[in-house]
Amino acid sequence: MGTEIERKFLVNKAKWQPDSNGVHYRQGYLCPGTGVTVRIRIAGEQACITVKGPSRGYSRAEYEYSIPLPDAEEMLSSLCQQPLIEKTRYPVDYGGHQWEVDVFAAANQGLILAEIELPSEDTEFPLPPWVDREVSDDPRFFNSALARTPQPR
Repeated sequence: MGTEIERKFLVNKAKWQPDSNGVHYRQGYLCPGTGVTVRIRIAGEQACITVKGPSRGYSRAEYEYSIPLPDAEEMLSSLCQQPLIEKTRYPVDYGGHQWEVDVFAAANQGLILAEIELPSEDTEFPLPPWVDREVSDDPRFFNSALARTPQPR
């Protein structure tokens, strides 16, 4: 079984500047509100379908599979809840950990979130100076919720 252990933080826009090239993401959700998240994602030229179980603490089951890009395009336009999530993701190494900073566009324009995936829930890690506050437990900032109820900043 795949497991995702993730923490999520709002980013202070005044303190964070991208120092690498980001990858454009488009993603949408199938069957919203069922307790299980089914996501279609295009990241650059790669496409995948991801199934995630309900969160338990900072953990949840996660299964991800590559799919053909034309299939993903069709599902995003015809099957997924609108609006789609549009964002640019920037990888950031900080304190021996890999962070992902998402700069949102479209309906969530202005929102910037940082995520860190961890090997265990009790893993300690330093916070980068551009982190504002943790929103891991705030369901408004789950990507599936941002598709239903955008949170522009």
